[in-house]
Amino acid sequence: MLALDVVGSESAAFTLLNNLHLIDTSRNLGDCKSPTCHPYTTTHSNSSPKDRANLGIFDGHIRLSIGLEDADDLIEDLDQALIV
Repeated sequence: MLALDVVGSESAAFTLLNNLHLIDTSRNLGDCKSPTCHPYTTTHSNSSPKDRANLGIFDGHIRLSIGLEDADDLIEDLDQALIV
């Protein structure tokens, strides 16, 4: 599991998520594929801002669960999504 904070907050995080081709966006990170999740608006959306901050979950935060795809394909997908 990787977690990263995208500079530019929520809109930048969603731009990255929307530009991924191989990696899916999901609410469930338990899969054979490599899904991503935006916890601020999904898994922790009902948490208070203080609780989210204490957990390190800010509006630009993304979680990525690495699946069974080829590592080079995942890196290529992330590279192209981050360039936008």
